[in-house]
Amino acid sequence: MAALNEILPVEAVLLDAPAADWREAVRCAGDLMVATGAATDTYTAEMIANVERNGPYLVIAPGLAFAHARPSPAVLATGMSWVRLAAPVEFGHEANDPVELVVGLAAKDASEHTAAMSALARLLADPDTARALREAPTPQAVHALLSGGPESERPRTAATRGGGDLHKILTVCGNGVGTSLFLKQTLEGVLDRWGWSRYVTVEATDTISAKGKAKEAVAILTSREIAGMLGDVGVPVKVVEDFTSAAEADRVLRDTYDV
Repeated sequence: MAALNEILPVEAVLLDAPAADWREAVRCAGDLMVATGAATDTYTAEMIANVERNGPYLVIAPGLAFAHARPSPAVLATGMSWVRLAAPVEFGHEANDPVELVVGLAAKDASEHTAAMSALARLLADPDTARALREAPTPQAVHALLSGGPESERPRTAATRGGGDLHKILTVCGNGVGTSLFLKQTLEGVLDRWGWSRYVTVEATDTISAKGKAKEAVAILTSREIAGMLGDVGVPVKVVEDFTSAAEADRVLRDTYDV
């Protein structure tokens, strides 16, 4: 699977970009992926349509939007972009607006980018690294911080978690390739700290698949917007506002297991 610095080249980093609104901000992220050969202009339109259709669920943390759409023919190669805005814009998110950083993702399939996503989630979950990334003076400085992050872990499976009967938690986003992976990584970090990794597995999925998989899970964790779309699926659906916050993930897990 691709490493973070392989799919987010320095040419795909833009700092202090002007944007009048969220559509222009997403378009900036899309234009960079077009320029670096990851996608076509059609994919940029698909990212904008994703927000129009599903709401601002991709604003996964205060000030941070993760722009993406489903894998499609408009994706030429898995790639990412990084746009720091000159002035924050509103996406319409109840808790995490305004947005000053837009990270774009064009995924060729649902699995190729998972290692890179895990690495990025770990970097953004560390307050000092996140601050350094947001304050980096040049694209080269951003890329150096991204390249110097921890090596991507091998994906967790039942075997690596100790086997046996596992509880399953689903993390859900509109497309199953972006924001749900961020939340999965954060939850797994908390489970590792608790020593519960051998008992609980976390699976990232999309809204369509989640309804069919809900009966396998003890709970679904997702954004407020996606929770509203899912409705009653027969298991608790819990809202997480900041997908990069270990403290919030800890609180939601404690509520789920009453500990």
